[in-house]
Amino acid sequence: MNRLQAMELFVSAVREGSFSAAGRRVGLSPASVSRYIGELEAQLGVQLLNRSTRHLGLTDAGKIFFQRTEQVLHGIEDAEAAALSLQTAPRGTLRVHSRTLFGIRVLSPLIPGFQKLYPELKVELRLSERRPQLREDEFDVDFQIQAAKDPGLMLRRLLRSERILVASPDYVGRMPKLREPEDITRHNCLTYWMGPDDVVWKFMRRNRLREIVVPSSFGSNNGVVLCDLAVAGHGIALLDDYTVAEQLKSGRLVRLLPGFRVTNSTFDEGIYATFLQSSYLPEKIRVFVDYMAENVPRQVKRSAQ
Repeated sequence: MNRLQAMELFVSAVREGSFSAAGRRVGLSPASVSRYIGELEAQLGVQLLNRSTRHLGLTDAGKIFFQRTEQVLHGIEDAEAAALSLQTAPRGTLRVHSRTLFGIRVLSPLIPGFQKLYPELKVELRLSERRPQLREDEFDVDFQIQAAKDPGLMLRRLLRSERILVASPDYVGRMPKLREPEDITRHNCLTYWMGPDDVVWKFMRRNRLREIVVPSSFGSNNGVVLCDLAVAGHGIALLDDYTVAEQLKSGRLVRLLPGFRVTNSTFDEGIYATFLQSSYLPEKIRVFVDYMAENVPRQVKRSAQ
């Protein structure tokens, strides 16, 4: 039995909640995963998992072994990172996660230039609106709008930004004038879905804060959809400035209430590269984050010109 592989499969099965999910990550059948873990239990002389048809549960011994094994595997990852940091050219696979609109508008146009510099490095880019767990979801870098508060993460701000209200010229021409934040209650707002509660937009001017429950006939957790519907004249959207720079430049969207700062969360906005805190930062992560830190502001500025 490959003991290290059995330990990795055990940890993966606990994280994923099933033998089949753990097996898919490494190309093994559920039966093979079960056999590896069974042999590990036999070697240890203790039962680690309570198995049922629908659930895997840790025994008391399993809980202790899981915690200690995670630490061992993390230590191995750090050792590998230390060795890889000495490579003259980074290679392997870089797994990147990003918010959808940032990934499409800003990140993906920069990938070809990065890979010309590092042709031996494969990049996997996945887009979604959720905030992943970097270690559990096996991502190297995550790009988010707000800074993560996890003490186990490293942050690097790549870009300062602000959220702005936008709508199409057609919508603006046929709807009531928008002069003050309170006027927005007479409009249709295209809102970012953050849960079942009322949607509240915050307006700030001269240190005076106004919070307004906005009317919405459409909500989505995808900024691309909100932008497209705003361009189509369906309503007012609150989006990050860099994501609508091209539409503002072409005249397909116009900015509303430019004298106010507006947000649906916090006024301290930006794009942050997030990666796991480690004694040795893998070279592939370092060069990728450095490249994006240098080029993201240029890409945003270029799209706005």
